[in-house]
Amino acid sequence: MRKLGLQRDLAEAAALERRRQGELHRQSRIFNARVRTIGVDKDALDTQINDKKIQEANERARHETIAGEMKQNDKIICMLEERQKQDIKNLNKAVTEFQQNFQKPETRREFDLSDPQALKKDTPARLSDNDPRCTVSGLQKFLGEDLNHDQRVKFQKEQSREWSLQQQRDWKNALADQKFAEDLHDKNRIDLDQKAMELQRKDIETRQAVCAATKDFNRTQAVEFAERKMLENRQQEEDNVAEISNLLRGDLLSENPEQAASSFGRHRVITDRWKGMNQDQLMAIRYTQQQQVLEKLRLQEEERQRNAEWDRQRIQAARAQLLFERHQQRLNRELRRTLDNANAQLSQEQKSKQIYLQEEVYSNFPTGQYFTQFNTTSR
Repeated sequence: MRKLGLQRDLAEAAALERRRQGELHRQSRIFNARVRTIGVDKDALDTQINDKKIQEANERARHETIAGEMKQNDKIICMLEERQKQDIKNLNKAVTEFQQNFQKPETRREFDLSDPQALKKDTPARLSDNDPRCTVSGLQKFLGEDLNHDQRVKFQKEQSREWSLQQQRDWKNALADQKFAEDLHDKNRIDLDQKAMELQRKDIETRQAVCAATKDFNRTQAVEFAERKMLENRQQEEDNVAEISNLLRGDLLSENPEQAASSFGRHRVITDRWKGMNQDQLMAIRYTQQQQVLEKLRLQEEERQRNAEWDRQRIQAARAQLLFERHQQRLNRELRRTLDNANAQLSQEQKSKQIYLQEEVYSNFPTGQYFTQFNTTSR
């Protein structure tokens, strides 16, 4: 129960601290007038979006390049890891074979201390009547007696010699196994290096073949483009010669007036072929222009008379407005004088009330601690 209550207290404390941090962060955003803004700059957002898209495109291209390099590096790493695993496997196999062949438990110097057949191999308590362990009192051996000293010393020397020879043989075998493992490791490493070089050579040949094919394609495209450009220039020259010949022999430069006649009627002409009007058309246009001038003069005279009438009415309205404004100003001065007297009386009453409030009502002023309890949260 104590652990459960402690966990609940810790959870409530963490939640309270999280709300407190959130409230402080919200206050820093709301009470900071420089950070709080109204409205959104759409052009700036569009610019940021375009910049973001360009950045994403560049980032995507860079990631693709890095991905290609990572694939190549992964291939090399896989080859190196495979080589290392094979080396470790061969080394462990050699160590295991060496231990099984030359480090058997029964060849250890202290094997007699943990030999499970030690009781079967142990010497009996009594071998014969001449056994030095047998004494008159029934003890196996008295202090100071060592009847098998020479045989024991000889056996110990022989055993030490055998151990020394065995250690030498083991050392030579270990050196041979180590040399064999190193040779095998070097051979595997050379094989893997040759495979890596072969893969690299094939990659270079493939790249060279792709580059050669690309060069041939570009060369073919350049030849085709040059031939097409030459044919276009030749066709353009022929078109220019035909156009010049048509212009020289056509109705445009010869200024044939009949070429401007339209098929929709004699009163209509083709604008891009029209060479000008005849005398009858020009006289009709001049007569129409004179009639328009007379009509414009008549309209100007009517406009002048209309403006003079409007000016007369505007002057009369301005005079009436001026008289009304003067009358209104006199009324405003009288009303202002009345308001000033009323305001002076109200000001005197307000001053008397303020003196009463300051001296009688608001005699106990609040301290700074009273104002610190307001505006402490953003809610």
